[in-house]
Order: sequence, then structure tokens, then C-alpha cells
Amino acid sequence: MNSQLRPALTLFALLILVTGVVYPLTLTGFAQMLFPAQANGSLIEKDGKLHGSMLIGQEFSEPKYFWSRPSATAGHAYNAFDAAALTGSSGSNLGPLSQTLVDATGARVAALRAADPTQEDLVPVDLVTASASGLDPHISLAAAYYQIPRVAQARGLSEDQVRNLVDQFTAGRQFGVLGEPRVNVLLLNLALDEIK
Repeated sequence: MNSQLRPALTLFALLILVTGVVYPLTLTGFAQMLFPAQANGSLIEKDGKLHGSMLIGQEFSEPKYFWSRPSATAGHAYNAFDAAALTGSSGSNLGPLSQTLVDATGARVAALRAADPTQEDLVPVDLVTASASGLDPHISLAAAYYQIPRVAQARGLSEDQVRNLVDQFTAGRQFGVLGEPRVNVLLLNLALDEIK
């Protein structure tokens, strides 16, 4: 029995060392060398101040900013999941026949209309519905264009200036075929803040 137990325990300890220590440290080291920004969360720092991540959406509610997609985690900063504070990545899990979803969507449309009563275009769907993760940092080009008049008026800029900035921060389809053109809201709002 001892002749079988000792090799088994030695192999077990060796596998723990290789798969639990050596392999993760090696991958982390390569990630830090080859992709340091991505390995650290794609953080956005300006003037020594951390503004957020390019990968996690933030809530903006002032008229001078472009608004992000709504989130089931709205009102709470993202951190590790905490069920009591409703933080972490989560969707609402509300189906298309849910009255709660209908009411929430109606309230979001009303808030957008109240923020810009002169806007007569249809509200883009991504401004009133949450993404599956609840943390989407992007909005569609239609959602960005919809908000241009409000942002331009609030900042005292021409709509053409704001439209040019939106176009500058529009990312095309991935590999030219996957997905739709999209705008990172945090990057766009930071660029707006730099305009004097």
C-alpha cells in the first residue's frame, strides 16, 4: 500500500505545483509583457486619475454627457458580486411580456424625451434596454446620433462639432464583418470634457 500511496501523493503535489503555481504565474507574466493594458483591465487614466475601464459601462445622467445603455446594476459601482447591493454583472432577466420591463422601458423613454423635448426621432432601442451583462460600455451609432442635439446644446457646441467627435470615436465592425459600428461612451465623454 505504501508503495502505491507515495508515488500518488508525489504526483499529486507535482501537479498542484505545475497547474496551480507555475502555469498561472507563467501566463500572467506573458500577459503582463505582451498585453499590459489588457492584462490590467483596460483601465483609462488621465492626468493621474483613474476614470474607469474601456470594458465596463458607466452611468451618466447629466445632459452634457452621452448616456450609456441602462443596466440592471445601475446605481451601484461595479465590484465583485454582492447580492444585497445588486452589484456584479447581471441582466434583468425580464421577458418581453413582463409588465415591469414595459414600465421600465416607458420610464426610460420619458426620461430621454424630458432631457431633450425638441428631439422627435424614435428612441434607439439600446438607450432603453439593458444588455445581457448589464455592463455594456458601448452604444450604437444611432443612439449616439440621437443624443447629439442635447449634448451640443448643454455644452454650447455646434451639432457638427459633436457629430465629428462621435464619428472619431466610432469603432467599426470587428474584422470588418462582425457586429455593428459602436461608440465607447466613456471615451467619448472624456473627449468632450477636454473641449474648452
